Amino acid sequence: MQLINKQIIEGNINKMNKVTLKDIEVNGKKVLVRCDFNVPLDENKHITDKTRIVAALPTINYLLEKNAKVILCSHLGRPKGEVNPEFSLKPVADELSNQLRKEVKLASDVTGASAHELTNNMNEGDVVLLENVRFDPRETENDDELSKEFASLAEVYVNDAFGACHRAHASTAGVAKYLPAACGFLIEKELKVLGDALNNPVRPFVAILGGKKVSDKIGVINSLLDKVDVLLIGGAMAYTFCRAEGYTVGTSICEEDKLDLARELVQKAKDKGVKMLRPVDNVVSKDPETPGFVVEYNQIPDDCEGFDIGPKTAEIYINELQNAKTVLWNGPVGLFEFDQFAKGTNAIANCLANMEDCTTIIGGGDSAAAVTKAGLSDKMTHISTGGGASLEFIEGKTLPGIEAIPNKN
Repeated sequence: MQLINKQIIEGNINKMNKVTLKDIEVNGKKVLVRCDFNVPLDENKHITDKTRIVAALPTINYLLEKNAKVILCSHLGRPKGEVNPEFSLKPVADELSNQLRKEVKLASDVTGASAHELTNNMNEGDVVLLENVRFDPRETENDDELSKEFASLAEVYVNDAFGACHRAHASTAGVAKYLPAACGFLIEKELKVLGDALNNPVRPFVAILGGKKVSDKIGVINSLLDKVDVLLIGGAMAYTFCRAEGYTVGTSICEEDKLDLARELVQKAKDKGVKMLRPVDNVVSKDPETPGFVVEYNQIPDDCEGFDIGPKTAEIYINELQNAKTVLWNGPVGLFEFDQFAKGTNAIANCLANMEDCTTIIGGGDSAAAVTKAGLSDKMTHISTGGGASLEFIEGKTLPGIEAIPNKN
Protein backbone atom coordinates (compact mmCIF):
# COMPACT_ATOMS: atom_id res chain seq x y z
CA MET A 1 0.00 0.00 0.00
CA GLN A 2 1.41 3.34 -0.98
CA LEU A 3 1.90 6.08 1.58
CA ILE A 4 -0.87 8.37 0.35
CA ASN A 5 -3.48 5.66 0.68
CA LYS A 6 -2.18 4.58 4.03
CA GLN A 7 -2.81 8.13 5.13
CA ILE A 8 -6.20 8.34 3.45
CA ILE A 9 -7.68 5.25 5.03
CA GLU A 10 -6.66 6.05 8.57
CA GLY A 11 -10.25 7.20 8.82
CA ASN A 12 -9.88 10.92 9.13
CA ILE A 13 -8.95 13.13 6.20
CA ASN A 14 -7.39 15.65 8.55
CA LYS A 15 -4.88 13.05 9.72
CA MET A 16 -3.53 12.76 6.19
CA ASN A 17 -3.01 16.53 6.25
CA LYS A 18 -4.95 17.28 3.06
CA VAL A 19 -6.50 20.70 2.51
CA THR A 20 -10.27 20.65 2.93
CA LEU A 21 -12.93 23.13 1.86
CA LYS A 22 -13.09 24.92 5.19
CA ASP A 23 -9.30 25.43 5.13
CA ILE A 24 -9.38 27.81 2.18
CA GLU A 25 -10.76 31.29 1.58
CA VAL A 26 -13.62 31.19 -0.91
CA ASN A 27 -15.62 34.28 -0.01
CA GLY A 28 -16.50 36.17 -3.19
CA LYS A 29 -14.12 34.06 -5.28
CA LYS A 30 -14.62 32.08 -8.45
CA VAL A 31 -14.50 28.43 -7.40
CA LEU A 32 -14.26 25.57 -9.89
CA VAL A 33 -15.88 22.46 -8.40
CA ARG A 34 -15.36 19.05 -10.02
CA CYS A 35 -18.55 17.11 -9.27
CA ASP A 36 -19.71 13.65 -10.27
CA PHE A 37 -22.92 14.27 -12.19
CA ASN A 38 -22.63 11.04 -14.17
CA VAL A 39 -26.30 10.27 -13.55
CA PRO A 40 -28.52 7.72 -15.32
CA LEU A 41 -30.96 9.08 -17.91
CA ASP A 42 -34.00 7.46 -19.52
CA GLU A 43 -34.86 7.66 -23.21
CA ASN A 44 -36.49 11.06 -22.65
CA LYS A 45 -33.36 12.45 -20.96
CA HIS A 46 -34.99 12.45 -17.55
CA ILE A 47 -32.71 11.70 -14.60
CA THR A 48 -33.74 8.38 -13.04
CA ASP A 49 -31.50 8.59 -9.97
CA LYS A 50 -30.58 11.96 -8.44
CA THR A 51 -28.30 10.57 -5.71
CA ARG A 52 -25.08 12.06 -7.08
CA ILE A 53 -26.64 15.48 -7.60
CA VAL A 54 -28.06 15.56 -4.08
CA ALA A 55 -24.69 14.43 -2.70
CA ALA A 56 -23.00 17.47 -4.25
CA LEU A 57 -25.38 20.00 -2.68
CA PRO A 58 -23.64 20.48 0.70
CA THR A 59 -20.46 21.70 -0.97
CA ILE A 60 -22.33 23.88 -3.48
CA ASN A 61 -24.58 25.42 -0.83
CA TYR A 62 -21.61 26.14 1.44
CA LEU A 63 -19.92 28.03 -1.39
CA LEU A 64 -23.10 29.97 -2.12
CA GLU A 65 -23.38 30.90 1.57
CA LYS A 66 -19.85 32.30 1.26
CA ASN A 67 -20.94 34.41 -1.74
CA ALA A 68 -18.63 32.48 -4.05
CA LYS A 69 -19.07 32.41 -7.81
CA VAL A 70 -19.59 28.69 -8.35
CA ILE A 71 -18.37 27.02 -11.55
CA LEU A 72 -19.31 23.35 -11.74
CA CYS A 73 -17.91 20.71 -14.06
CA SER A 74 -18.47 16.99 -14.59
CA HIS A 75 -18.50 14.19 -17.12
CA LEU A 76 -21.57 12.25 -18.21
CA GLY A 77 -21.38 8.92 -19.99
CA ARG A 78 -18.66 8.09 -22.52
CA PRO A 79 -18.74 10.56 -25.42
CA LYS A 80 -15.17 9.49 -26.29
CA GLY A 81 -13.76 12.97 -26.74
CA GLU A 82 -16.42 14.16 -29.16
CA VAL A 83 -19.26 16.67 -28.77
CA ASN A 84 -22.38 14.53 -28.59
CA PRO A 85 -25.76 16.04 -27.59
CA GLU A 86 -26.70 12.60 -26.27
CA PHE A 87 -24.37 13.25 -23.34
CA SER A 88 -25.11 16.92 -22.72
CA LEU A 89 -25.31 18.07 -19.11
CA LYS A 90 -28.50 20.06 -19.80
CA PRO A 91 -30.68 17.66 -17.72
CA VAL A 92 -28.23 18.13 -14.86
CA ALA A 93 -28.35 21.93 -15.18
CA ASP A 94 -32.15 21.80 -15.08
CA GLU A 95 -32.19 19.56 -12.01
CA LEU A 96 -29.59 21.67 -10.21
CA SER A 97 -31.71 24.76 -10.89
CA ASN A 98 -34.62 23.00 -9.19
CA GLN A 99 -32.54 21.80 -6.26
CA LEU A 100 -30.78 25.13 -5.66
CA ARG A 101 -33.87 27.22 -6.49
CA LYS A 102 -31.82 29.48 -8.72
CA GLU A 103 -30.79 29.42 -12.35
CA VAL A 104 -27.80 27.29 -13.22
CA LYS A 105 -26.45 28.51 -16.54
CA LEU A 106 -25.04 25.83 -18.84
CA ALA A 107 -22.07 26.69 -21.03
CA SER A 108 -22.24 25.30 -24.54
CA ASP A 109 -18.61 24.20 -24.37
CA VAL A 110 -15.98 23.02 -21.88
CA THR A 111 -13.37 25.78 -21.74
CA GLY A 112 -14.19 27.73 -24.90
CA ALA A 113 -15.88 31.04 -25.71
CA SER A 114 -19.18 30.21 -23.99
CA ALA A 115 -17.45 29.04 -20.80
CA HIS A 116 -15.36 32.20 -20.66
CA GLU A 117 -18.28 34.50 -21.40
CA LEU A 118 -20.45 33.02 -18.66
CA THR A 119 -17.70 32.84 -16.05
CA ASN A 120 -16.36 36.33 -16.85
CA ASN A 121 -19.76 37.86 -16.17
CA MET A 122 -20.60 36.11 -12.91
CA ASN A 123 -21.88 37.88 -9.82
CA GLU A 124 -21.47 36.57 -6.30
CA GLY A 125 -23.86 33.66 -5.76
CA ASP A 126 -24.12 32.78 -9.45
CA VAL A 127 -23.76 29.18 -10.63
CA VAL A 128 -22.41 28.09 -14.02
CA LEU A 129 -22.13 24.51 -15.22
CA LEU A 130 -19.56 23.74 -17.92
CA GLU A 131 -20.56 21.30 -20.63
CA ASN A 132 -19.47 17.65 -20.38
CA VAL A 133 -15.70 17.70 -19.79
CA ARG A 134 -15.30 14.51 -21.82
CA PHE A 135 -16.44 16.33 -24.93
CA ASP A 136 -12.80 17.45 -25.01
CA PRO A 137 -10.44 14.54 -25.89
CA ARG A 138 -7.72 16.12 -23.76
CA GLU A 139 -9.70 15.52 -20.55
CA THR A 140 -8.97 11.81 -20.19
CA GLU A 141 -5.35 12.37 -21.24
CA ASN A 142 -4.83 14.69 -18.28
CA ASP A 143 -3.58 17.21 -20.81
CA ASP A 144 -1.60 20.04 -19.28
CA GLU A 145 -2.99 22.72 -21.60
CA LEU A 146 -6.57 21.74 -20.78
CA SER A 147 -5.69 21.80 -17.08
CA LYS A 148 -4.46 25.36 -17.52
CA GLU A 149 -7.64 26.27 -19.40
CA PHE A 150 -9.75 24.99 -16.51
CA ALA A 151 -7.61 26.98 -14.10
CA SER A 152 -8.02 30.17 -16.16
CA LEU A 153 -11.75 30.14 -15.38
CA ALA A 154 -11.42 30.30 -11.59
CA GLU A 155 -9.40 31.32 -8.55
CA VAL A 156 -9.88 28.18 -6.43
CA TYR A 157 -10.36 24.48 -7.25
CA VAL A 158 -12.43 22.02 -5.21
CA ASN A 159 -12.60 18.32 -6.03
CA ASP A 160 -15.82 16.77 -4.78
CA ALA A 161 -16.14 13.98 -7.37
CA PHE A 162 -15.27 10.89 -5.37
CA GLY A 163 -16.65 8.67 -8.13
CA ALA A 164 -13.99 10.02 -10.50
CA CYS A 165 -11.08 10.30 -8.07
CA HIS A 166 -9.50 7.07 -9.32
CA ARG A 167 -8.94 8.74 -12.71
CA ALA A 168 -5.99 11.06 -13.39
CA HIS A 169 -7.84 13.42 -15.72
CA ALA A 170 -7.44 17.15 -16.37
CA SER A 171 -10.49 18.10 -14.30
CA THR A 172 -9.82 15.64 -11.47
CA ALA A 173 -6.06 15.99 -11.03
CA GLY A 174 -4.31 18.23 -13.56
CA VAL A 175 -6.05 21.49 -12.69
CA ALA A 176 -5.01 21.16 -9.04
CA LYS A 177 -1.46 22.05 -10.09
CA TYR A 178 -2.53 25.54 -11.14
CA LEU A 179 -5.01 26.69 -8.48
CA PRO A 180 -5.29 26.59 -4.69
CA ALA A 181 -7.05 23.23 -4.24
CA ALA A 182 -9.10 21.41 -1.62
CA CYS A 183 -11.33 18.40 -1.05
CA GLY A 184 -15.07 19.04 -0.91
CA PHE A 185 -17.44 17.78 1.77
CA LEU A 186 -18.52 14.69 -0.16
CA ILE A 187 -14.97 13.42 -0.59
CA GLU A 188 -14.27 14.22 3.04
CA LYS A 189 -17.27 12.13 4.10
CA GLU A 190 -16.47 9.24 1.76
CA LEU A 191 -12.93 8.94 3.00
CA LYS A 192 -13.91 9.14 6.63
CA VAL A 193 -16.76 6.60 6.48
CA LEU A 194 -14.92 4.10 4.29
CA GLY A 195 -11.65 4.66 6.12
CA ASP A 196 -13.17 4.09 9.55
CA ALA A 197 -14.88 0.91 8.34
CA LEU A 198 -11.69 -0.50 6.86
CA ASN A 199 -9.24 0.47 9.58
CA ASN A 200 -11.13 0.89 12.80
CA PRO A 201 -14.40 -1.05 12.44
CA VAL A 202 -16.71 -1.89 15.27
CA ARG A 203 -16.77 -5.67 15.19
CA PRO A 204 -18.07 -8.08 14.05
CA PHE A 205 -17.20 -6.65 10.61
CA VAL A 206 -19.07 -8.37 7.76
CA ALA A 207 -18.47 -7.74 4.07
CA ILE A 208 -20.82 -8.80 1.28
CA LEU A 209 -19.28 -9.11 -2.18
CA GLY A 210 -21.19 -9.71 -5.40
CA GLY A 211 -20.61 -9.02 -9.05
CA LYS A 212 -19.82 -11.00 -12.16
CA LYS A 213 -16.16 -11.93 -11.94
CA VAL A 214 -13.69 -12.94 -9.26
CA SER A 215 -10.96 -11.34 -11.39
CA ASP A 216 -12.66 -7.92 -11.08
CA LYS A 217 -12.38 -8.06 -7.30
CA ILE A 218 -9.18 -9.97 -6.58
CA GLY A 219 -7.64 -6.94 -4.89
CA VAL A 220 -10.81 -6.19 -2.95
CA ILE A 221 -11.15 -9.76 -1.67
CA ASN A 222 -7.49 -9.91 -0.71
CA SER A 223 -7.74 -6.61 1.13
CA LEU A 224 -10.95 -7.51 2.94
CA LEU A 225 -9.62 -10.89 4.06
CA ASP A 226 -7.08 -8.91 6.11
CA LYS A 227 -9.82 -6.88 7.77
CA VAL A 228 -13.20 -8.60 8.09
CA ASP A 229 -14.56 -11.27 10.38
CA VAL A 230 -17.05 -12.66 7.86
CA LEU A 231 -17.12 -12.51 4.05
CA LEU A 232 -20.34 -13.38 2.23
CA ILE A 233 -20.01 -14.18 -1.48
CA GLY A 234 -22.85 -13.75 -3.98
CA GLY A 235 -23.49 -12.77 -7.56
CA ALA A 236 -22.08 -14.53 -10.58
CA MET A 237 -18.60 -14.69 -9.03
CA ALA A 238 -19.96 -17.35 -6.67
CA TYR A 239 -20.09 -19.86 -9.54
CA THR A 240 -16.34 -19.68 -10.04
CA PHE A 241 -15.92 -20.64 -6.38
CA CYS A 242 -18.46 -23.43 -6.84
CA ARG A 243 -16.63 -24.72 -9.91
CA ALA A 244 -13.34 -24.55 -7.99
CA GLU A 245 -14.82 -27.05 -5.55
CA GLY A 246 -15.29 -29.48 -8.42
CA TYR A 247 -18.99 -28.97 -9.15
CA THR A 248 -20.62 -28.20 -12.49
CA VAL A 249 -22.35 -24.83 -12.81
CA GLY A 250 -24.37 -25.27 -16.01
CA THR A 251 -24.21 -22.18 -18.23
CA SER A 252 -23.51 -19.85 -15.30
CA ILE A 253 -20.84 -17.18 -15.66
CA CYS A 254 -17.64 -18.87 -14.59
CA GLU A 255 -13.96 -17.99 -15.01
CA GLU A 256 -12.35 -21.34 -15.72
CA ASP A 257 -8.91 -19.72 -15.67
CA LYS A 258 -9.45 -18.39 -12.14
CA LEU A 259 -10.26 -21.66 -10.35
CA ASP A 260 -6.84 -21.89 -8.71
CA LEU A 261 -7.19 -18.28 -7.59
CA ALA A 262 -10.57 -19.05 -6.05
CA ARG A 263 -9.06 -21.95 -4.13
CA GLU A 264 -6.21 -19.73 -2.93
CA LEU A 265 -8.68 -17.13 -1.65
CA VAL A 266 -10.66 -19.79 0.21
CA GLN A 267 -7.44 -21.04 1.77
CA LYS A 268 -6.37 -17.51 2.72
CA ALA A 269 -9.71 -17.02 4.47
CA LYS A 270 -9.08 -20.19 6.48
CA ASP A 271 -5.55 -19.11 7.33
CA LYS A 272 -6.80 -15.68 8.44
CA GLY A 273 -9.66 -17.11 10.47
CA VAL A 274 -12.24 -15.36 8.30
CA LYS A 275 -15.60 -17.04 7.93
CA MET A 276 -16.05 -17.04 4.15
CA LEU A 277 -19.49 -18.25 3.04
CA ARG A 278 -20.65 -19.18 -0.46
CA PRO A 279 -24.20 -19.94 -1.59
CA VAL A 280 -25.67 -23.32 -0.65
CA ASP A 281 -28.55 -22.96 -3.09
CA ASN A 282 -29.32 -20.85 -6.14
CA VAL A 283 -32.19 -19.66 -8.27
CA VAL A 284 -31.52 -20.83 -11.83
CA SER A 285 -33.17 -20.62 -15.22
CA LYS A 286 -32.37 -21.08 -18.91
CA ASP A 287 -32.49 -17.29 -19.36
CA PRO A 288 -33.59 -14.22 -17.35
CA GLU A 289 -37.00 -14.13 -19.06
CA THR A 290 -37.86 -17.73 -18.14
CA PRO A 291 -39.29 -18.50 -14.68
CA GLY A 292 -36.55 -19.58 -12.29
CA PHE A 293 -36.43 -22.41 -9.77
CA VAL A 294 -34.32 -23.26 -6.75
CA VAL A 295 -31.59 -25.92 -6.75
CA GLU A 296 -28.78 -26.90 -4.41
CA TYR A 297 -25.48 -25.27 -5.32
CA ASN A 298 -24.04 -28.60 -6.52
CA GLN A 299 -27.05 -29.57 -8.62
CA ILE A 300 -27.29 -26.84 -11.26
CA PRO A 301 -28.67 -28.37 -14.50
CA ASP A 302 -26.34 -28.32 -17.49
CA ASP A 303 -28.69 -26.10 -19.50
CA CYS A 304 -29.38 -23.56 -16.75
CA GLU A 305 -27.67 -20.45 -15.43
CA GLY A 306 -27.58 -19.21 -11.86
CA PHE A 307 -29.13 -15.77 -11.42
CA ASP A 308 -29.64 -15.36 -7.64
CA ILE A 309 -28.82 -16.83 -4.27
CA GLY A 310 -31.48 -19.22 -3.01
CA PRO A 311 -33.71 -18.88 0.06
CA LYS A 312 -31.49 -21.08 2.27
CA THR A 313 -28.47 -18.96 1.43
CA ALA A 314 -30.40 -15.76 2.08
CA GLU A 315 -31.42 -17.06 5.49
CA ILE A 316 -27.84 -18.07 6.36
CA TYR A 317 -26.47 -14.71 5.25
CA ILE A 318 -29.11 -12.77 7.15
CA ASN A 319 -28.33 -14.75 10.30
CA GLU A 320 -24.68 -13.75 9.95
CA LEU A 321 -25.61 -10.13 9.41
CA GLN A 322 -27.78 -9.99 12.54
CA ASN A 323 -24.66 -10.03 14.70
CA ALA A 324 -22.71 -7.47 12.69
CA LYS A 325 -21.75 -4.02 13.94
CA THR A 326 -20.16 -2.91 10.65
CA VAL A 327 -21.28 -4.05 7.19
CA LEU A 328 -19.69 -3.19 3.85
CA TRP A 329 -21.68 -4.28 0.79
CA ASN A 330 -20.27 -4.11 -2.72
CA GLY A 331 -22.13 -5.83 -5.52
CA PRO A 332 -25.67 -7.31 -5.62
CA VAL A 333 -25.99 -11.04 -4.98
CA GLY A 334 -28.27 -11.65 -7.96
CA LEU A 335 -29.53 -10.24 -11.24
CA PHE A 336 -31.67 -7.72 -9.37
CA GLU A 337 -32.75 -5.92 -12.55
CA PHE A 338 -35.23 -8.79 -12.99
CA ASP A 339 -37.74 -8.98 -10.15
CA GLN A 340 -37.69 -12.77 -9.96
CA PHE A 341 -33.92 -12.69 -9.36
CA ALA A 342 -33.92 -9.73 -6.97
CA LYS A 343 -35.19 -11.66 -3.94
CA GLY A 344 -31.76 -12.40 -2.49
CA THR A 345 -30.51 -8.85 -2.94
CA ASN A 346 -33.74 -7.40 -1.54
CA ALA A 347 -33.63 -9.74 1.46
CA ILE A 348 -30.16 -8.50 2.35
CA ALA A 349 -31.15 -4.88 1.74
CA ASN A 350 -34.19 -5.23 4.00
CA CYS A 351 -32.09 -6.90 6.68
CA LEU A 352 -29.58 -4.04 6.68
CA ALA A 353 -32.35 -1.45 6.64
CA ASN A 354 -33.77 -2.84 9.87
CA MET A 355 -30.52 -3.25 11.77
CA GLU A 356 -29.97 -0.98 14.73
CA ASP A 357 -26.61 -0.06 16.20
CA CYS A 358 -24.83 -1.14 13.01
CA THR A 359 -22.90 0.92 10.46
CA THR A 360 -24.14 -0.09 7.01
CA ILE A 361 -22.04 1.05 4.05
CA ILE A 362 -23.12 0.45 0.46
CA GLY A 363 -20.08 0.54 -1.79
CA GLY A 364 -21.52 2.33 -4.79
CA GLY A 365 -22.21 1.00 -8.27
CA ASP A 366 -24.83 -1.71 -8.75
CA SER A 367 -25.27 -2.35 -5.03
CA ALA A 368 -26.23 1.30 -4.57
CA ALA A 369 -28.63 1.01 -7.51
CA ALA A 370 -30.18 -2.11 -5.96
CA VAL A 371 -30.73 -0.41 -2.61
CA THR A 372 -32.23 2.61 -4.35
CA LYS A 373 -34.52 0.40 -6.43
CA ALA A 374 -35.68 -1.28 -3.22
CA GLY A 375 -36.52 2.15 -1.77
CA LEU A 376 -34.17 1.69 1.18
CA SER A 377 -31.46 4.28 0.53
CA ASP A 378 -32.43 6.41 3.49
CA LYS A 379 -32.15 3.41 5.82
CA MET A 380 -28.41 2.93 5.21
CA THR A 381 -25.64 4.70 7.11
CA HIS A 382 -23.79 5.62 3.94
CA ILE A 383 -24.17 4.97 0.23
CA SER A 384 -20.94 5.65 -1.61
CA THR A 385 -21.15 7.68 -4.80
CA GLY A 386 -18.08 5.93 -6.18
CA GLY A 387 -18.21 2.56 -7.92
CA GLY A 388 -14.70 2.02 -9.25
CA ALA A 389 -13.27 4.58 -6.85
CA SER A 390 -14.76 2.74 -3.87
CA LEU A 391 -13.29 -0.55 -5.09
CA GLU A 392 -9.83 0.93 -5.56
CA PHE A 393 -10.02 2.65 -2.19
CA ILE A 394 -10.91 -0.66 -0.52
CA GLU A 395 -8.00 -2.31 -2.35
CA GLY A 396 -5.65 0.33 -0.95
CA LYS A 397 -4.74 1.89 -4.28
CA THR A 398 -3.71 5.52 -4.68
CA LEU A 399 -6.55 7.74 -5.89
CA PRO A 400 -5.03 10.41 -8.20
CA GLY A 401 -7.83 12.89 -7.54
CA ILE A 402 -7.02 12.81 -3.81
CA GLU A 403 -3.27 12.71 -4.27
CA ALA A 404 -3.46 15.91 -6.34
CA ILE A 405 -4.87 17.90 -3.41
CA PRO A 406 -2.04 19.59 -1.50
CA ASN A 407 -1.15 18.90 2.10
CA LYS A 408 -1.76 21.49 4.75
CA ASN A 409 1.22 23.60 5.72
